[in-house]
Amino acid sequence: MSDQTFKKNILCVGAGYVGGPTMTVIANKCPEYKVTVVDISQPRIDAWNSDELPIYEPGLDERVFNVRGKNLFFSTDINKGIKEADIIFVSVNTPTKTFGEGAGKASDLQYLEKIARQIKEVAESDKIVVEKSTIPVRAAEALERILHSDDSKTHFEILSNPEFLAEGTAIDDMEAPDRVLIGSKDTPSGLKARDQLVEVYTHWVPRERVITTNLWSSELSKLVANAFLAQRISSINSIAAICEMTQADVQEVSRAIGKDTRIGAKFLNAGVGFGGSCFRKDILNMVYLCEFYGLHDVAQFWAQVVKMNEYSMDRFVKRILRTLFNTLVGKKIAVYGFAFKPDTGDTRDAPAITICKSLLREKAHVCITDPHALKNAALDLEGVEGAVEYELDPYKAAEGAHAIALVTEWKQFKDLDYKRIFDSMSKPASIFDGRNLLDHKALYDIGFNVYPLGKPDLDHFQNED
Repeated sequence: MSDQTFKKNILCVGAGYVGGPTMTVIANKCPEYKVTVVDISQPRIDAWNSDELPIYEPGLDERVFNVRGKNLFFSTDINKGIKEADIIFVSVNTPTKTFGEGAGKASDLQYLEKIARQIKEVAESDKIVVEKSTIPVRAAEALERILHSDDSKTHFEILSNPEFLAEGTAIDDMEAPDRVLIGSKDTPSGLKARDQLVEVYTHWVPRERVITTNLWSSELSKLVANAFLAQRISSINSIAAICEMTQADVQEVSRAIGKDTRIGAKFLNAGVGFGGSCFRKDILNMVYLCEFYGLHDVAQFWAQVVKMNEYSMDRFVKRILRTLFNTLVGKKIAVYGFAFKPDTGDTRDAPAITICKSLLREKAHVCITDPHALKNAALDLEGVEGAVEYELDPYKAAEGAHAIALVTEWKQFKDLDYKRIFDSMSKPASIFDGRNLLDHKALYDIGFNVYPLGKPDLDHFQNED
């Protein structure tokens, strides 16, 4: 197809974990639309155009290869993309500020502002600009002021369309979403633009699952969704600590309360803490928003969710230290899993980063194994002092180790030959299962001392008559 034969041109600025998978699904579901993904990073775009994509996501490869070069294109020519586009998705990075007012809590919107100014300068026709990045409430107002900051006849209509993708299931989440949320201004032009985006999604999403709201409700809903999910994780992790002290079993407690239909079972699995690009960032954004509007008690409530997450990681490391005779100096710890969750190579804000840094501060010898995240792990720990190595083979990673710390619940780790692993380790050999993934009784019978999360220890020394 030539550009003239496509019904509409869609552009996405940002070829990351959101932009790439989202546009890939749209291109597959809307063959009459031309979809272009642009990014300033030439290596990233080169990877999207290669046989080895820059991110790992189940089902992504086959969908990219199915439409790439047909109606899905990856490019660094941002200006060309802007000129041609009818709809522009903005999916740039909005990290937490590290400087100035709101440092550590507020979102850094410099990249969002830069692309808004570029769109304004380059656009030669009216555009629909869609906020896809996670941004603070009322950010659309700032976008609109930038885009309409001169006497240009070009008109921009701004929509909010937050993503609710979970990494590891991003393709499924995009193809069969619980809901699609679209926020717009309640004006004739705003509603017309909203309907154009609704038309894109209803190629495959039932119309009743496409929720339309005002701009501000849409922007806030993204922050609130992540805050509520993170709150559940921090809540069950706090209960795990109580379970260990009282000999209760956190999985049994979770199953019991999850049967209550008012609560539900999802996000009640205890672990070493949440990670990823959104949860911590969005909660801190909520905290800043509450403080900005003088809601200090509300801010403290949400700040505690983050503190509890940090406590969960710290507690995991202290448990390893306490169990291994209060010293890790020179002891090899095999860290199983570095990605913030299974089925992704993403390590942004992964608990493993904090855990490994803490182990290295105790002068442990850390050997990390992960099916897809070792490159990112090396970047995350670059410059950190201490003995750290990266090993794709989990059997080699465990050789000579005093303990295994399971941090990410990759299903591959469940199916390993743990008798072989036990035989290769220093004795006494310990496993700290930070995700309650493994068969603890079977490991204990092999000879391991087993330390689950939120459950009684299975320790050969404690259990001796």
